[in-house]
Amino acid sequence: MQALHALPDPEALAQSVSEQDFSAVAKALNLLDDRRPDARQRAARLLAALPKQRLHNAGHLVGLTGPPGVGKSSLTAALVRVWRKRGLTVGILAVDPSSPISGGALLGDRLRMLSGGLDASVFIRSLACRGEFGGLSAEVWPMSLVMLAAFDIVLVETVGVGQKEIDVSKLTDTTCFVAQPASGDSIQFLKAGIMEVPHVLVVNKADVGIAARKTLSELRATLQPPSHAEDWRVPALAASATTGTGIEALADSLEAHRIWLVAHGLLAPVRQRFQAEWIIKRLLEEFGRFGIEMLGGQPRLLSSLVEAEGPPFEQYDTLRQRLLGRWRD
Repeated sequence: MQALHALPDPEALAQSVSEQDFSAVAKALNLLDDRRPDARQRAARLLAALPKQRLHNAGHLVGLTGPPGVGKSSLTAALVRVWRKRGLTVGILAVDPSSPISGGALLGDRLRMLSGGLDASVFIRSLACRGEFGGLSAEVWPMSLVMLAAFDIVLVETVGVGQKEIDVSKLTDTTCFVAQPASGDSIQFLKAGIMEVPHVLVVNKADVGIAARKTLSELRATLQPPSHAEDWRVPALAASATTGTGIEALADSLEAHRIWLVAHGLLAPVRQRFQAEWIIKRLLEEFGRFGIEMLGGQPRLLSSLVEAEGPPFEQYDTLRQRLLGRWRD
C-alpha cells in the first residue's frame, strides 16, 4: 500500500492517462481502488480532470457476458487481435471471482489466456468482483472512465455468474452475449428476460459443427423484430475463438452498434444514464430504499442525475452528505 504522501497528483495523472501512458493508467486505477479518505478525494479530482469530450463521445465501451465456461476470455483475445490489426488501442477490464480469504481477484489461467499472444500495446487490468451481484465490481464504472480517456476500445469481461450477470448491460455502450453450443441455459436466460436483451449475440465454439448451428438457430428464434425501422436490429452470429472464424464479423457488428448509437445521438446520453445508475446503486447499498426515498425516489433521482454534470465520486459524495445531514438533524 502506498504511503499517503506518495499518492499521485490527480491532475498530472489525468494528463498522462490521456496521453496513453500505461504506467499512468495503472496508477490511476490503483488510486480508484484505494479506499482511504485521502485517496478517495484524489480519485474524485482525477475523474474531474479527465477530458470530458472523450468520456462523453469518444471510444467504445464493450461488455462481454455469458455463462461460465463459454469461452469469454479466449473470445476476448481473438477480438483484441482483430482490433489491433485495425490500428485500435485496447484496454481490458477483466472482472474475476474474489478470493474468499483476501477479497482479491483470482487471476490464474484466465489472465494468462488474455495475455498470451497479445502485443504490448494492450492494457489488461483484472479486478475482483468482491461478491457484487451482477458480475461486476463496484469500481468498473469509474475505471471505465479512466480507460475511455486512454483507449479506443475498452472491453469489460464479466466474471460469468449466470443469471445474475446483468449489470454489464447497464455500464457498457454495446453488450455482447456469448452462448455455448448445446447449452440450453443461454437460451433460457434470454427467454426468461433475466438479462436485458444484448446488442449482439454470438455462439462461440462454432467449430464444433451441428450443435453450434442448432444453438444459433435457437438464438435467432428468440429475437424479436424491432418495433421501428430505425431501431437497432440485434444480430446473432457464430464464431470460433480457436480457429478465428467469425471474429472479423463479430468486431464489425460491435462497431456497427456504436455507429448506430452515434447516428441517433445516443452515445453521450446512455453514458450519462450509466453514471446515474451507478450512483444510485451505490446509494442503495449504503442507505437502502429509505435513503433513496429521502432523495425524492428513484425515478426522480435518476432523472436529475442524468441531467447533472460532474464526476461520479463528486456527485455520490454530495448526495451521501445530504442524506447523512438529514439523519443527523
